[in-house]
Amino acid sequence: METHKNRCLLYNQGLMPYLEAHRWQRSLLTERIHNPSLDDVLILLEHPPVYTLGQGSNSDFIKFDIDKGQYDMHRVERGGEVTYHCPGQLVGYPILNLQRYRKDLHWYLRELEEVIIRILAVYGLQGERIPAFTGVWLQGRKVAAIGIKVSRWITMHGFALNVCPDMTGFERIVPCGISDKPVGSLAEWIPGITCEEVRFYIAQSFAEVFGVELVESQPQGFFGSE
Repeated sequence: METHKNRCLLYNQGLMPYLEAHRWQRSLLTERIHNPSLDDVLILLEHPPVYTLGQGSNSDFIKFDIDKGQYDMHRVERGGEVTYHCPGQLVGYPILNLQRYRKDLHWYLRELEEVIIRILAVYGLQGERIPAFTGVWLQGRKVAAIGIKVSRWITMHGFALNVCPDMTGFERIVPCGISDKPVGSLAEWIPGITCEEVRFYIAQSFAEVFGVELVESQPQGFFGSE
């Protein structure tokens, strides 16, 4: 007998400014707080170059003058330290009602790591966890960062996987506040890899790990409205 799977809407987006995606996440979260029966969502996109700081993150990890404003930077409500997003990095924002899964944030973080580890396995690469840190490493280099926010058991923010980004933006920060472990991208192991192909594997892996039925959808009514 087939068990019932939760539906999860998959919004495959292109390049989207960080603040626009942030507003969108917040609107999806608010809708689901008011109506918990709404479907879960997975947004996949890329951002133009931007630095983001978690709630309590330490500005000592930034190697440039924040006040000069030469780089796009935002402090947001996720956990974690400073990170960098840019094209070539695939960002996933799951808006999940954890009451349908497990009301356990550690479990949720480990499941997000598992999604990434399974994607790497497709390419014959062994992703690793490092106890006491959140994220996924390949041969000592961090290829995926994870930072979440949960309100009333509904999630926002998520994971960022370095597929083939220009890595120079990471040189201006101490990524995730970890100074002794370098960041890496999948392109170092798989020359020619593209975000387009990895999107497919993220969707597949996410559906397996969370046991959901992904339904590719187009967002309604958010864009163009403030």
